[in-house]
Amino acid sequence: MKLFKKIASITLVVIVLFLLGGYFYFQKKFTPPENYLTVSGTAENIPIKWISDKENPNTALLLPVKLNGIEKTFYMQFDSGSPITVFYKNALESISEKFQNQIKIKEENEISSGFTIGNMNVASAHFEVLNYGHKINFDDPNAKNIIGTIGTDLLEKRITIFDFKNNKCSFVHQIQETSFIDFEFKKRKILIPASVENENLKLLYDSGTSGYEFITTKEVWKKYKIKNSKIKTEKGNSWGNILTVFSAVANQKIQFGNLSLKLSEVTYIEGTSKLQNFLMKRSGMQGMIGNKLFLNHTLILDCKNEKFKLK
Repeated sequence: MKLFKKIASITLVVIVLFLLGGYFYFQKKFTPPENYLTVSGTAENIPIKWISDKENPNTALLLPVKLNGIEKTFYMQFDSGSPITVFYKNALESISEKFQNQIKIKEENEISSGFTIGNMNVASAHFEVLNYGHKINFDDPNAKNIIGTIGTDLLEKRITIFDFKNNKCSFVHQIQETSFIDFEFKKRKILIPASVENENLKLLYDSGTSGYEFITTKEVWKKYKIKNSKIKTEKGNSWGNILTVFSAVANQKIQFGNLSLKLSEVTYIEGTSKLQNFLMKRSGMQGMIGNKLFLNHTLILDCKNEKFKLK
């Protein structure tokens, strides 16, 4: 009996240690690094540019930027699914070849630099550099040369206004917050409350999925799509990982506070990892929304105070 109790106690300790280890592993792995951005000034009515493809004119949202010491305008994709602002190595290397001594990538794939959006300056000694992207096309004045991704670390520093109707964006210190709604800003992820068919949902606003209205599970996709509607199949790219994307016509209303929007398309994705699916369930998230849902509206995000408004 004593031996049995001893074994049971040891087993219990091992299980507890395993669970604690798993908890701290996930906390460390999916907690974003410290926000190293230093931001000064504001940016108002900055023109939004869109990347388009054959299927969708709003595949990705780009903002014009200028690197410190270089007058040429480049672009960075705004991705609310990324907790940090990063640069692309292939683009930086080609810029460095043309503008020598302006850019120096450290051995640990970091860069100490800065950029401007309008009259707003963004700087850091620890910008991460990803082995990603394309070389700069200096010969085409109309080329949308993308040098990196702007993440939600910038949204911690400024209130952000996306005027999708007029294709403009602003980053400001303050705004009169009337009729704003609470949302969750966990680990720099934007989780917005909504409802469909009187069911309350928590949706991740991920502008990296810009061209889709509502991405959810296959089960919910079957529930919301119009029966026997044509299914559109595409290949997606998530940081080099190829995904299969299925979209179908829907006829639903999605509610954000007092504002009701038409949900005309619903999507689900195959190819995501079991870990990603597990984390989605753990967060309580029921789906993702991109920019397409908001194209005729204005979205205001105050991430510091976890308030938003859609109008």
